[in-house]
Amino acid sequence: MRLQKFVLIPVIALCAFVLSPKEWSSGFVQQLADGSLRYTPDEKGNTIPDFSGVGYCGGDKEIPFVAVVKTISPATSGSSEELIEAAVAEVAKLPADANGFRGAILLKKGTYYIPESVNIQASGVVLRGEGDNIEGTRILATAKKQVAAFAAAGTGSITEVQGTRTRITDDYVPVGARSFHISNASVYKTGDRIILFRPGTAAWIRDLQMDRIEERDGTRQWQPKEYNLQFERVITGIDGNTILIDNPVVLAMETKYGGGEIFKYSFPGRISQVGIENMYFESAYASDTAEDHGWDAIKFDNLENGWIRNVTARYFGYSCVNLEDGAKNISVLNANCFDHKSIITGGRRYSFNNTGQLNLFANCHATDGRHDFVTGARVCGPNVFVNCTAKRTHADIGPHHRWAVGTLFDNIVTDGELNIQDRGNWGSGHGWAGVTQVMWNCTVKRAAVQSPWVNGKNYSIGTKGQKYEGRLKNRPDGEWEGLNAEELKPKSLYYAQLKARAMQPR
Repeated sequence: MRLQKFVLIPVIALCAFVLSPKEWSSGFVQQLADGSLRYTPDEKGNTIPDFSGVGYCGGDKEIPFVAVVKTISPATSGSSEELIEAAVAEVAKLPADANGFRGAILLKKGTYYIPESVNIQASGVVLRGEGDNIEGTRILATAKKQVAAFAAAGTGSITEVQGTRTRITDDYVPVGARSFHISNASVYKTGDRIILFRPGTAAWIRDLQMDRIEERDGTRQWQPKEYNLQFERVITGIDGNTILIDNPVVLAMETKYGGGEIFKYSFPGRISQVGIENMYFESAYASDTAEDHGWDAIKFDNLENGWIRNVTARYFGYSCVNLEDGAKNISVLNANCFDHKSIITGGRRYSFNNTGQLNLFANCHATDGRHDFVTGARVCGPNVFVNCTAKRTHADIGPHHRWAVGTLFDNIVTDGELNIQDRGNWGSGHGWAGVTQVMWNCTVKRAAVQSPWVNGKNYSIGTKGQKYEGRLKNRPDGEWEGLNAEELKPKSLYYAQLKARAMQPR
């Protein structure tokens, strides 16, 4: 088996394709005439990673149209919550087909009153409405507390398969790599699901200067054990003690900061093949600053290979879509989050929030939010936000706190800010918000893009808007290229990477 290796390509070697007079190409990633991509590594071999393996089934399969097996209409009076949950329970008992689906439940047009929360706890169930506007399938959340109108979640967490943990022997594994060497590959085979484990260490935190965040009430310095990161991957090939994986490394692993390990894992309680589509969600509220009402329209956790598409949410306090830690390979497509109702302060108005991994948000739109396209703490990528807009913003877009790893913000348009920076003592001591964060062809009011002192870079490529220094001064500048330049090629990095991957032999 031949292994792919990175080769240093001088930026000047761009003669393999022709640009129009206004077009320009990044020095980090170039699209060639045949649609393939060329990546230019730095002196350590790091490249901008391939973000294309995100979303439903890693982008390898189209989201299916699942056949309807149950049709319901709104209750003639009162709550429809029990009616929907009874339908979910009925379909959950059906046998799954070869693709893991039990069937779709069609919610006919009308208003469905939901006083608490509809819960989906089984694989293979799809909820489909008849329109994402007030004249379609209207889900009216009437809860007097902060809950999700629809919540789909399995149980449990990542569990290590004992006896499989194996050390990576490379002194340095760069960002973008899809292969590395381990001490003994005998317990692994192609197709194994593994954790790519990157430990948090005191030396790493010290060099990031996250053990001396300026103190204020509630500030917490970073602790090593809280930064043990677990990236979910699949082995695609083995050659001796060389392991090939399906998605790239997004945080360099280096011996001086603890190196890395892999191990097999199980997640038996996680559900899959769940979809919610074609619905309009609305929260009842008492005032513009109401706090005790519907908080999320839709929340997913402990769920993989699912989707949310063609939905609109209005008047919720937190989000249209909230993907929690256990949400993996979820596609959120053509979704809207309008007119939040809450106090405008921390912990509110995160229109599209992601703390899971390998998730895709595409063609999503928000108004009146705070952190509209946002990641939380210790988020393991890749993750992608592409072709999204935000208006009337009250805070910034970007990694929000504590070291999100590997996020692409691609063609984001906002009348506010998109920031990737050291947030210092904001919150309880957020510090460095993220690494391997890539802004590609975004339009903003202004942006701050800083790179951490060690262990990675952040990128602003083709940004239109004002560059500013950020909250804290004298931080290393990120990689800036083509500020306010016209017609970056490719226009979208994610879609170019998806196309290039489709061209590769399987």
